[in-house]
Amino acid sequence: MEKLKNLLRPLFFVAFSIVTVWTYIVPDAKGFQYPAMARIFFWHFPCSILLLAFMFTGIYFSFRVFKRVDRGFTSVESAIEKMQWDSRAEAAMELGFIWAILTMVTGILFSLVQWGAWWQWDPRQTSFLIALLIYGGYFALRNSFPDPEKRAHFSGAYCLASALPIFFLVLVYPRLPQVQAVSFHPTNTIMQGQLKGQYGYVTITMLVLMSILSVWLYRLRTRVVLHEIALDYKNGNLEISGRSATPSGVVRPVSVPDENESATERN
Repeated sequence: MEKLKNLLRPLFFVAFSIVTVWTYIVPDAKGFQYPAMARIFFWHFPCSILLLAFMFTGIYFSFRVFKRVDRGFTSVESAIEKMQWDSRAEAAMELGFIWAILTMVTGILFSLVQWGAWWQWDPRQTSFLIALLIYGGYFALRNSFPDPEKRAHFSGAYCLASALPIFFLVLVYPRLPQVQAVSFHPTNTIMQGQLKGQYGYVTITMLVLMSILSVWLYRLRTRVVLHEIALDYKNGNLEISGRSATPSGVVRPVSVPDENESATERN
């Protein structure tokens, strides 16, 4: 199994390189001010899809933080399980935020080459910027709580509470008839079947490869964090809401001065 993994990794990067070259050799798109620069779409579209996928994943794991599970756990073990779900949510939100930033950056480049300006104050651009700021508040909130149990609780609550406004700004607001009437953004390019031929093939292939890369990065991220939690719990270095994470029954040695030695020192 390990040999297969070692073989698939270089094959994946070879495939990614081939598809990247493919994005440059497809015919130029029509209807653009700079048709050759329309290739930004090959990166912009997968980033936006992966952003939503990891947002949904983070919301699910944040929900699991609050889901009551009765398995005969002690209070400390329950808190650690909550931290594990929180770590999975954090990893998903981190990757989603990276894809969100890349979506914004590629969108700004698209605005420059298609509309002639870095920022047009287009309703689609503005709504996504607001959603990005709300998204970033998740990480600001996490850094406000040093206690891991409280951090899991409050950041999970924020993730669930911010899901509705973010999805409204990203998915619903751009498709309102009043917004589409004044927006330059081609919101329904895929839904209306406008992406055809080689452009469609390249876009789907790029989405698949970027999804594989994202899943691989997510698994690496969660594996590291979960191992850190397990090691801290095993070594008794994890403090949760003032409670030691050391398993019950384990007594740490405490040095007590001998009475005879104390008397001799006083004399």
